[in-house]
Amino acid sequence: MLGLLLPVALAADPAATLADMDWDAATEEVAHVLAHYLQADTTNPPGNETVGAQVLARVLAAEGIPSEIWEPEPGRGNLIARLPATAPDGEGALCLLSHLDVVTSEPERWHPDHPPLSGHIAPDDDGVLSVWGRGALDMKGLGAMELMTLVWLKRLGVPLSRDVVLIAVSDEEVYNTGAQMLAEQRLPELGCSHVLNEGGLGVEGALFEGQTLFPISVGEKGALWVRMVATGAPGHGSVPRPGEAPQRLIAAMNALNAYDPDPVFHPALVELLDAAGEAQGGAPGFVMTHPALARGLLRGTLMANPATRATLIDTVHITGMEGANEPNVVPSEVAALLDCRLLPDTTPEQMLARLEALVDDPEVRFEVISAQQGNVSAWRGDPLYDALARHIAATWPEAAVGPYVSVGFTDSIYLRPHGVQAFGMMPVSVPPELLETMHGDDERMPVEELGKGLRVVLSVVIEVAGAEDS
Repeated sequence: MLGLLLPVALAADPAATLADMDWDAATEEVAHVLAHYLQADTTNPPGNETVGAQVLARVLAAEGIPSEIWEPEPGRGNLIARLPATAPDGEGALCLLSHLDVVTSEPERWHPDHPPLSGHIAPDDDGVLSVWGRGALDMKGLGAMELMTLVWLKRLGVPLSRDVVLIAVSDEEVYNTGAQMLAEQRLPELGCSHVLNEGGLGVEGALFEGQTLFPISVGEKGALWVRMVATGAPGHGSVPRPGEAPQRLIAAMNALNAYDPDPVFHPALVELLDAAGEAQGGAPGFVMTHPALARGLLRGTLMANPATRATLIDTVHITGMEGANEPNVVPSEVAALLDCRLLPDTTPEQMLARLEALVDDPEVRFEVISAQQGNVSAWRGDPLYDALARHIAATWPEAAVGPYVSVGFTDSIYLRPHGVQAFGMMPVSVPPELLETMHGDDERMPVEELGKGLRVVLSVVIEVAGAEDS
């Protein structure tokens, strides 16, 4: 699979070693690794992540790096591999986390020459050489970068002050059982103090034309999934009566749709806007570097855009409905499914009480499906966060880099309660239209960005976990 053993004379200074590497060959190699990885069908459901873990394990074995495929359930494998510290300084392990599973796809909607499991390396319609396949962006691309980071640490003989652990888990896309079981059963032995995971990536023109915004995920909003059930007397569809369950449910949904809370500017968002404004300069930059002005002048714009609005408020999203299927039957019970995403300072209990107050109907009850408190890692002065920000800025000079609280949650949310500093970033720069292929059609990773991302991840790991070569 690899076949590209790149000869590099080991330098006393790892940074000098990286500068001397043949990065064109290293990029070609990681692209081929990703291509093989994408061909392993880990679509979830059903998952079958073990086949993906086996791809990674074979790459590691070829380099003499042992690994474990931990399989709590048949076929639902999780991969763990460790490079031990050569000069331990007592710090916890730096863990490189990814997930093996990918979401479903509709092959008939994809480019006819590059179906979801193709792993083809071919130009897109704009001539950009890319690796095609479901999971290229979410998140086998970062998984390949992290895998090859471990490989290059071993090849280069980089002295380590702390263990570097590669972790690839199952079932992130549906129930997060891989990360939850890892946190409950394996985290103490892994010894992770810091984790690099998915969560952010560079988006070209996200705020300003010509600027790429790199939001490093330092935390995630929480999630409260609820079944809102309305009850009433059943009856025949020919005779409408007041107080029937469907009418109560409609009234409850109208009350929730009218929910319009004031925006909350989390400190991470303020810092991200400041970074973007400082990089941009001029009048727009001046506004964004002054929080009071930004709150006043940008509030309407940010609240009008669904994506940015979700960063500022606790959201309530009606995602489905349940009830009788017969048009002439009035059921005694109907329900709506709610996906509520909560700012880190909002608890699920507080949000549940808010829902009950908004609906204010004793015949409507709320059944909690699942609840997860949001959380945030302290990013200021953290060595992993600082290294990520610095190397991203050095690689993409037009970049603005800052912290961000993700509106969706990743596996990191299960690790932070155990004292782990977890940050999310896949260091690549993509246009907005390519970002839309994540969970969409024609997902692909530009090969050039994949190579840049590998260099950033390897540089960051050497800075955070490297030891002085005595």
